[in-house]
Amino acid sequence: MISVTFPDGASRSFPAGTTGAEIARSISPSLAKRTVAMALDGKLADLADPLLQDAKIEFVNRDDPRALELIRHDAAHVLAEAVQTLFPGTQVTIGPVIENGFYYDFFRNAPFTPEDFVAIEKKMTEIIARDKPFTKEVWTRDQAKAWFETRGEAFKVELVDAIPPDQDLKIYKQGDWLDLCRGPHMTSTGKIGNAFKLMKVAGAYWRGDSNRPMLQRIYATAFATQAELDAYLHQLAEAERRDHRRLGREMDLFHFQEEGPGTVFWHPKGWTLFQTLISYMRRRQQGDGYVEVNTPQVLDRSLWEMSGHWQTYRENMFTTMTEDERVFALKPMNCPGHIQVFKNGLKSYRDLPLKIAEFGIVHRYEPSGALHGIMRVRAFTQDDAHIFCTEDQIKEEALRINDLILSIYGDFGFDDIVIKLSTRPEKRVGSDEAWDKAELALGRVLDELKARGFKTAVNPGEGAFYGPKLEYTLRDAIGREWQCGTTQVDFNMPGRLGAFYIGADSDKKTPVMIHRAMFGSLERFTGILIEHFAGHLPLWLSPLQIVVATITNEADDYAHDVLAAARKAGLRAEADLRNEKINYKVREHSLAKVPVLMVVGKKEAAERRVSLRRLGSQEQVSMSLDEALAAFADEGVPPDLKRAAAGKV
Repeated sequence: MISVTFPDGASRSFPAGTTGAEIARSISPSLAKRTVAMALDGKLADLADPLLQDAKIEFVNRDDPRALELIRHDAAHVLAEAVQTLFPGTQVTIGPVIENGFYYDFFRNAPFTPEDFVAIEKKMTEIIARDKPFTKEVWTRDQAKAWFETRGEAFKVELVDAIPPDQDLKIYKQGDWLDLCRGPHMTSTGKIGNAFKLMKVAGAYWRGDSNRPMLQRIYATAFATQAELDAYLHQLAEAERRDHRRLGREMDLFHFQEEGPGTVFWHPKGWTLFQTLISYMRRRQQGDGYVEVNTPQVLDRSLWEMSGHWQTYRENMFTTMTEDERVFALKPMNCPGHIQVFKNGLKSYRDLPLKIAEFGIVHRYEPSGALHGIMRVRAFTQDDAHIFCTEDQIKEEALRINDLILSIYGDFGFDDIVIKLSTRPEKRVGSDEAWDKAELALGRVLDELKARGFKTAVNPGEGAFYGPKLEYTLRDAIGREWQCGTTQVDFNMPGRLGAFYIGADSDKKTPVMIHRAMFGSLERFTGILIEHFAGHLPLWLSPLQIVVATITNEADDYAHDVLAAARKAGLRAEADLRNEKINYKVREHSLAKVPVLMVVGKKEAAERRVSLRRLGSQEQVSMSLDEALAAFADEGVPPDLKRAAAGKV
């Protein structure tokens, strides 16, 4: 007999070999009917699996969040069956679950097209409606290879050979169709439901190797309910409408070209926005006691070896060799340079904490397929800072960073934040003892933040190679999550690079270094802002705040007066005096996301008034010039300066 423990703590005994389905039926037929899988000791398993030893069991119904992965996994099998039914001779390869959906890779001479999706989705619906059970069999390797070879499934034969000898070779059937799979699955195809959609088709090399055959990858998604699918598709449509690459063109902010892959060509308006962000961050940092430095772009290989980057980060670094055979690297991070600044001159414990900041340009090699507008680039600017402190100061400084980060995000309209602790990765430097201390220190900070009511989580194994970190993930206007700010505690790099301070006992001591970024990448944060606001940036952020547009050239002189007055009020303004119809000008500047249009004609000039059009509104308001400029000058003040003027911190 074995003992089975249920979520409420109750236990019952069953004969060894009793399946999860049998246990569910012994409790109630209705439970068995609504259960699609089980979790044994926290791990999902087929409901039909036998229990051979004592275990904790949870029954998973279709509405359980854990079932979503199973829904998508099962849908991938149904997709593969539908494709092979409609297009005989197509070979199947792999079909994993991914973020927001799944895909399946196929080998077929003729290309799939989006037009094929209608027929494939119809066939998938038919297969799901049959409600055939998923059944698992364990085959021998010879049996599996013979079956797949007979049917010309060369890729499956290769997958069979790749399975380690100590692992069972599992075959899952759904009616007459079967697939090689690790599992688990739900009880039947009918549990998938019809809230699925094929999204796109793309090329993919077998095993990710460009020397291997090119496959066709069909991407799809599935959800537990139609409402969830509809919400996801709406979010995708919104994301496309807000795409920073398209808006960047329309707003004339930046461009890319082949001669500089992954590097941004900033236009005047884009650079104004970029510098507005830097000016804002510079003020916030200075107000919190940071001193700004600038360190070299190119440093000798020896420094990167001492820091640990060469051993753990080399594949992401751009390197070069000079004629005298010295090897240099473009810096991928600012931290080694900041340690050199700290080391220059003797430091005392009285100097700590010492906060060094830099808007440092870093270069990291990203595969060309991973590049994505200004969100994923090879050269970017970090609002990077490093706090050199004692162990006793870690918690206080991390909490100060937290308060500053959350205040900054609030100024940009982000108030839904999750703070995640990322712990030691497999590839790292430093002793386990140092990692234990660093993780304990940040764990205490996370506990404090959780006690304050902040949303927190843990990301096991996702820390930096030199230390654990707190990651700040924000949610944008359409519900997407973006990881931006970080606080990383490093007991390793300062010692590796010989940094020390003189303690109260007159002995040399190694400082702790807290790596800190708030925007993270300025380029990426700019892209996030563009998409979050759909290009409708707050007036204080907008690179061009006002356009003075004339109805007739008889108002040109007055338009010049309005422009001069706007600029004198500290507003970023331009005039549009072209001999075009005013409706044309309005459409053009609205497309470019200019927040305010001041329309002037003979009447406005005579009365020293302006007709105002705000971006996104069809309403036109007449206002005196002085009144309008006073209102916009106030609206154009950054939020931190407004607080300072009001005597608030």
